[in-house]
Amino acid sequence: MDTPRIQLGKQIKKLRVKAGLTQEKLAIAVGIDYKYLQKIEGKNPPAIRIDTIDKIAKALKTTPSGLLDF
Repeated sequence: MDTPRIQLGKQIKKLRVKAGLTQEKLAIAVGIDYKYLQKIEGKNPPAIRIDTIDKIAKALKTTPSGLLDF
């Protein structure tokens, strides 16, 4: 079973792809480095600050709870 961090990364990737965004375009919209977004979606994701989750959710036109719905 995946950890919550891995599940969050998979959910972000799923919504990002559905929105037709590349990692780079989403990272620019959120104001983070695309390499950080790669890590979030990767196999060993870092802890993510709640304000970053909020920014990602807004860029993907969802809510933070929508991102955490896995």
